[in-house]
Amino acid sequence: LGIDGGGSKTVCILMDETGKVLGRAEAGASNYQTIGTEAALKSMESVIYAVALEALKFTDNINIESICLGLAGVGRPGDIEVVKGILQELQNSTLLPITWKLPASNIVICNDALIALVGGVGYPVGIVVAAGTGSIVFGRNQNADIKRVGGWGYILGDEGSAYKIAVAGMQAALKAYDGREMSTTLVEEFKQHLGLITIENLIELIYRRAWGVKEIAALAPIVDNAAACGDEVAHRIIHDAVKELIKATSTVIEAIFSNSERFKVVTTGSVWQGKSRIRETFATSIFTLFPSAKVIFPENEPAYGAGLLALQSLTLPNL
Repeated sequence: LGIDGGGSKTVCILMDETGKVLGRAEAGASNYQTIGTEAALKSMESVIYAVALEALKFTDNINIESICLGLAGVGRPGDIEVVKGILQELQNSTLLPITWKLPASNIVICNDALIALVGGVGYPVGIVVAAGTGSIVFGRNQNADIKRVGGWGYILGDEGSAYKIAVAGMQAALKAYDGREMSTTLVEEFKQHLGLITIENLIELIYRRAWGVKEIAALAPIVDNAAACGDEVAHRIIHDAVKELIKATSTVIEAIFSNSERFKVVTTGSVWQGKSRIRETFATSIFTLFPSAKVIFPENEPAYGAGLLALQSLTLPNL
């Protein structure tokens, strides 16, 4: 079983011993730090149940011999113990039509950055640059040395993320409206997209309606589109975002890879789907700085990477 558990959804993959996918299912959030352990348990139970029902179309018995849980925010020893407790509850569940044959050596508990890396490149060596609602850069080399940069959340970090791009765009629009900064099409773009009579009504949305991180991050394409259309202010915001992602990635590369070592850098997240050539700029810069690096799109989703890690634990228990 490979499980990708995040703050918005949980994805589960079931593989056989050859790596063939027997089932895939999705359920709600399973980040216990934001929704609690009971709700996280229910989401995981639900997604495993759904994937088991799908797999039962192909086999009479489901024996789970290994599992990888790649979960958002998991990394500290205390987190690992909490997840172990959740896993024990799953094994005791009477709702799941499966048999657990799960020794401790075949249990992998890790953060979602590692499974995104493995899903993205097919093996646990390389770098993943995740730039979606938040941002983080995570790398692992052949010696299993790891380096993480970012991932500190929307208040303390997340440079280059959709959230930070959206906030910078709104700030620039308001500064232009005040006359403090140069004019920008972002004023009208935000008004039109959000149905505002005046840009001042952003106050109503952001503060009085208590918009959260996800709602704000969803406004990043407005800035990206404006940059793609030639708006100088929006272009500067996108430029600053990609500059931060390049710096974070360079820091990881210099920490764990040698100059001659070849490796892949996989880009994941909504920011890379923009129209303002942010990914092309990033890829060109990384190749210029590190010719042995190859920037790629993900080969598979993170849940698939979790499945691969679970499969590898059967033969490499110390992975």
